Amino acid sequence: MHKMKSPPFSSSSSFSVLRKARLSPYLFTLLAFILFVAVLYGEDLMCIFSRQLEPAAAFSDHLVVKPGESTHRVQLKIFRPQKQRQKLPFSIGKTDPECDIFTGRWVWDESNRPLYEESECPYIQPQLTCQEHGRPDKDYQKWRWQPDGCDLPSFNATLMLETLRGKRMMFVGDSLNRGQYVSMICLLHSLIPDEAKSMETFDSDSRTVFTAKDYNATIEFYWAPFLLESNSDNAVNHRISDRLVRKGSMNYHGKHWKGVDVLVFNTYLWWMTGQKFKILQGSFEDEVKDIVEVPTAEAYRMAMKSMLRWVRRNMDRNKTRVFFTSMSPSHGKSIDWGGEPNGNCYNQTSLIEDPNYWGSDSRKNIMEVIGEEFRKSKVPISFLNITQLSSYRKDAHTSIYKKQWSPLTPEQLANPVSYADCVHWCLPGLQDTWNELLFAKMFYP
Repeated sequence: MHKMKSPPFSSSSSFSVLRKARLSPYLFTLLAFILFVAVLYGEDLMCIFSRQLEPAAAFSDHLVVKPGESTHRVQLKIFRPQKQRQKLPFSIGKTDPECDIFTGRWVWDESNRPLYEESECPYIQPQLTCQEHGRPDKDYQKWRWQPDGCDLPSFNATLMLETLRGKRMMFVGDSLNRGQYVSMICLLHSLIPDEAKSMETFDSDSRTVFTAKDYNATIEFYWAPFLLESNSDNAVNHRISDRLVRKGSMNYHGKHWKGVDVLVFNTYLWWMTGQKFKILQGSFEDEVKDIVEVPTAEAYRMAMKSMLRWVRRNMDRNKTRVFFTSMSPSHGKSIDWGGEPNGNCYNQTSLIEDPNYWGSDSRKNIMEVIGEEFRKSKVPISFLNITQLSSYRKDAHTSIYKKQWSPLTPEQLANPVSYADCVHWCLPGLQDTWNELLFAKMFYP
């Protein structure tokens, strides 16, 4: 071990050099003061200076489309800088940077699943209560997501509620995001006495609000299937086949999101109407409407740009966390996974075992749009990449085991495949895993 050498000149020799330069007493005093401040506060000054130079990307998660992927699978990776000088709000630890929690496998876990019972959570909508509506098996409730190379932190309801004390958490999007919202309430509500919790719906602004009174906290859902203003914004009467979205209208709904502490966005399913999508250039109040048709992927890109711009302008990086949940896959064609022709998720009780299974190419195009826009953005938004892991779960849909919107015809009853819901998910089930991933990214980013 080499000893540190002494500096080439001491403080006394420094003084003699200054004296030989015949500096004025005032200048000498000024230089001495600067030297004293630099020695005393040098580390703090360097820290402040480095933060001024530090790019916003140092606080951000970015999506990168992995090059060389096949056309049937797109893997979105999170880029994490090696140094994160600013601690994200609510985080108490971090995930091993070598571990991607969204890449892994499903493992059977009968001892720890489900995380709650369907009958114990009164907040599940009848469209999602599969056991109540006659589903004969419970296997779909027993699968746990196991990332490669690490473990997900156990969902801690007490920690979540304490973190939300005095705060608002809001899920914004479509009925799939509502399912995740209800899952979150089911994971938390058992810790709250009956008299200290409530659920209320406000039709005027499309909100459903769960209140934990002792915590002065709310967990809310806001219906906005496109995030932008659309002709499908009524939370009840929104079944419109000719869908229309107004360009540049993020603030129409966004005014209801300002000040929220934890935001969870999603938007995907409602865009999937075909190769083209209609965009309104002006206002819904215009007598003659200026409507253009654009490729669906470009319409979706417009929504991503608008969302990222709104987050950048309205979030407080020191207090707010924003998440975006990727596309929820459907299983409407069994031939996609090598099944029988003319089938779908009906009567499916096993998982898709092909690790490269992806689904439709339209989903691939949308994932590429998300990757491109998030990669360009400096917005600190956390991405929940639930698409690939959910693609394996053809067993977990509500199928025919739900409340039907309208009476079924004799022809439908004779052919259950014709009315099986292969879009939404039974609760408890898959969407509880989405919230476990949300929990991991919130507290251990």
